[in-house]
Amino acid sequence: MQGSAVIREFTNNGLDSPGRRFPGFPIPSDTRTYVLGPRKAECVALSAGDLLTIQTISRDHTLLLVTFDDSGLPGFSHLRLEANGTIEPSDFDSSELFGWISANGGDVTRALPCCRLSALSEPLVLRAAQPVTVWLIRPSSIADLIAGVDTGNLSVSHKRATSAEPLLPPLLGDTRAEFTVPRGTGFSYELKAGEFVQIVDIEGQQCSDFMALRADELDRGGEWTIDSTATRSMVRRTYPSPGLLDKFYDREMRPLLNVVQDTCGRHDTFGLACTARGYEERGFPGHVNCSDNMSNALSTFGVTRRSAWPAINFFWNTWIDPSTHHILTEESFSRPGDYVVMRAIEDLICVSTACPDDIDPINGWNPTDVHVRIYRPATPIRRAVAYREKEDAPMSISQESAFHDRIAPLTQQFAPARDLWAPVSFPAHGALGEYWACREKVTVQDMSSLRKYDIVGPDAEKLLQQATTRNVARLPVWRGSYTLMCDESGSVIDDGTLFRLAPETFRWCCGSEESGRTLQALADELNLQVRVHALQNALPNLAIQGPKSRDLLRKIAFTQPHVPSLDDLRWFGVTVARLHSRDGAPFMLSRSGYTGELGYEVFCSISDAVAIWDAIMEAGEDLGITPMGSAALEIVRIEAGLAAANAEFAPGVDAFESGLGFAVDLRKSGFTGKAALERNIKEPRRVLKGLRISCDDVPAAGAHVYAGERQVGVVTSATRSPMLEQAIAIARLSVEHVENGTFLEIGQLDGRMKRLGATVSDIPFIDPQRKRARA
Repeated sequence: MQGSAVIREFTNNGLDSPGRRFPGFPIPSDTRTYVLGPRKAECVALSAGDLLTIQTISRDHTLLLVTFDDSGLPGFSHLRLEANGTIEPSDFDSSELFGWISANGGDVTRALPCCRLSALSEPLVLRAAQPVTVWLIRPSSIADLIAGVDTGNLSVSHKRATSAEPLLPPLLGDTRAEFTVPRGTGFSYELKAGEFVQIVDIEGQQCSDFMALRADELDRGGEWTIDSTATRSMVRRTYPSPGLLDKFYDREMRPLLNVVQDTCGRHDTFGLACTARGYEERGFPGHVNCSDNMSNALSTFGVTRRSAWPAINFFWNTWIDPSTHHILTEESFSRPGDYVVMRAIEDLICVSTACPDDIDPINGWNPTDVHVRIYRPATPIRRAVAYREKEDAPMSISQESAFHDRIAPLTQQFAPARDLWAPVSFPAHGALGEYWACREKVTVQDMSSLRKYDIVGPDAEKLLQQATTRNVARLPVWRGSYTLMCDESGSVIDDGTLFRLAPETFRWCCGSEESGRTLQALADELNLQVRVHALQNALPNLAIQGPKSRDLLRKIAFTQPHVPSLDDLRWFGVTVARLHSRDGAPFMLSRSGYTGELGYEVFCSISDAVAIWDAIMEAGEDLGITPMGSAALEIVRIEAGLAAANAEFAPGVDAFESGLGFAVDLRKSGFTGKAALERNIKEPRRVLKGLRISCDDVPAAGAHVYAGERQVGVVTSATRSPMLEQAIAIARLSVEHVENGTFLEIGQLDGRMKRLGATVSDIPFIDPQRKRARA
């Protein structure tokens, strides 16, 4: 793009071409599909003429529609619907709906009329006669969730009447202003303290350079901008992200903005905004550039012109080559509608561009527009990052778990765990205090981000026999087992615990949605009569771990005579219990965990989560109960030799090389990956072993293990063991070097400049016979 010349159009935009595929960038569509699991709610803004298509709904499922016209009144008539009831807030996660109503000046105390839909044998198509906002609500009762009955998803699609404009993400609340920055231009604006700015990549793969200056310093003749070096130093990473380390700083290390939401997660703080000189050096004199656009836009506020502006380059995908230290770039990771939301800490003057670079992949070879929204300070925008089950799956933003109201007062240290925020540690105890509480007393940990699936039907056992590595036919009702799913090469897709709740009902608790997709694909391929239900976040769970965990549960767990009691539960047993009495809140109780200690897990409905947390904490007070985060859990699970995804097991590593051969039953009839595992076990090449390191230096995962000059293995996980008082590591080693007592070295500083001496040992490092867990 030179001067006022027409921008050259390319045909990428997510479209495949010979030898080139973009599975993460679907073809732009005028239709957006919403998938609602139990207790979920989604907001859809319809323009006149838009279509809302509700797919079939069984008699067991219900969909509620709550509508608002432009004046905030019920808008059912715009869709030719009538209200036939009111919503019950306890039947779904109502926080976003009531937050939206409050942000738009509504009354959250009044009853909300709804249109209740059920038993639709064919899709229902609604056309909006006037603009209307529709909240789609998927209610679910406590009893149905616990019983695994109400676990299906409902699908609703929104098709726009006109495709003239790209589909922007839904508004997050009450906007003060919004505007589009046309491609190849820049726009400046004021942002008051407390206001939020949302920068949207409308069509995807478009860089937007951003800069902010303190308004008070500008009034005094100073120009205090975001300083990228100070920011990187303060947040200890290449750019801030939602959570604890979320702020942009000026050169005096004063915070200017904090990042509240980020659905892309790939940005740059190293490069300048593109410059005239940069284009000249590449043979494009006169090329429009972001630095000039920023200077022109900021001139109205008296900002000094610069030929090269430092910038926060949102959506620019860069990284540093570890061997050459060159800064490299490719097409952006941002998809259509991806955005960043920041909250102003001070009054600011800001500028945003839509980068004009059309001579390399920065903007997908085709510059497009950027959209900016400014929200008022009272807008309830919660911190979030994007989560996708796989590269082409719909995006959801991270949620707070059902236990968040009790956990948040105890810590601010959260990190994303799949699509939820999970605590890392609790400052009152620290990771080391939490560790010792798990070893000596009792801890409680929010594990709600685990994936759960119900597999129900007459062919459920047949499906799981084919999909998993253990003999499901031998699994009794009210028992569970740790098992694996493998691909045809014997590599582990996922691990988890499979519980049998009834002869034809199983619950699979695992780490990844890929195993759910694998189950469904296998059921379709074999034409089995079985349903695979993704519970999503409808069944939050807590891990109660430590030698006093059984004593705690004896105080609160009531079981009926027809199911196993707490004291009946052996390792991996499962039952259904209630708080204190037959009328108490129900929960599923299993004797399982991820610590190697005596432990249990509690699975409950969202509406009962706080009550169950409170009961556990009250019952554990005299036992020394301590909340535990992911940092302490990592120490405990490494000492226990328990496998983690993308560490001990990963693509290209079979179940035996992952140290999980104990969960593979080669005696049972064919299961996916059996032939490969039978072949590989005859001539193993690598074995998972422990390394006891002769110092307290903890190597990074991926560090190479050496015998002399030759690499003979790789570290998969490492920590310092408080109980052993030394650093330890789990490593995958060549079979020639796995004898216990063998001396090896772990490489650091490029693998050769520093070595950590270590001796080979068995895993687990502690309690090798699992006597603690079996106690």
